[in-house]
Amino acid sequence: MYRLHYSYFLGAVQSLREGATPPSSTQQASNWHDLAPLLRPGLVNYRFIVLIWTMPSRNARKYYIPNGYYHIYNRGVEKRSIFTSTQDYNVFTKYLKEYLLPKDREMLMSIIANPYSEAAEKDKAASLLRLNNFHNQVQLIAYCLMPNHFHFLIKQNAHNSIDQFMNSLGTRYTMYFNKCHVRVGHLYQGVYKAVEVESDEYLLHLTRYIHKQAVNTSGSPQPSSYECFLGVSNKEWVRPEEILKFFSGKHSMKYEEFMNQEESLDLSKLVLEDE
Repeated sequence: MYRLHYSYFLGAVQSLREGATPPSSTQQASNWHDLAPLLRPGLVNYRFIVLIWTMPSRNARKYYIPNGYYHIYNRGVEKRSIFTSTQDYNVFTKYLKEYLLPKDREMLMSIIANPYSEAAEKDKAASLLRLNNFHNQVQLIAYCLMPNHFHFLIKQNAHNSIDQFMNSLGTRYTMYFNKCHVRVGHLYQGVYKAVEVESDEYLLHLTRYIHKQAVNTSGSPQPSSYECFLGVSNKEWVRPEEILKFFSGKHSMKYEEFMNQEESLDLSKLVLEDE
């Protein structure tokens, strides 16, 4: 069974005919066709490509627009837990912090150059220097970590940064988890899912959905950005400002009041199919 996905790209049709590189395997394109000859003369400045997937997963989006907002989510293979201890949660959030805060290259270089630095310190500094960094490329607006899945609300500033960020985070955490828990194989149930959030209204309500996942649990609240939205915690790598501006007016309700309201929007297109 096949589904067709259409993508429009500005550019010269001629470059496609002369051998432009087809989509990579990471874009899950198994076949492609140049349909430029079928376009009207007035559209010859556009490239029209059909990408074909076999049995695609819903919301397995791999195309992102700059300054777009996306709900990102994934869960463990066979719905198994991906966080089994406090240490697992702490390691995952540590990785988020390292990816999203600006890298202090000067400090790291000084540690490496310092003859009094211990070998372990130098190794750690060198590792952090090599690590990918996504500060100014993606903004994590809201998140929650559940035992067998996670939710992110992300704003992408630079083209394709979400894909690079999620691949780096997912690979790094899988390597940690497999080593720590003495296992091999995939940790996640396929490629992470992503849905574009196309209006301010849905953006606001999605933060509430994410935070309610974390606080509406039988035990202690799950790790999330909720306290950042309440102003009782300051995680510099979480950026709730764009949401909180809607609650900053003199007569505006507080975010906590908004959280206590019943959901009035249908968010089914923005969440996991069978949570």
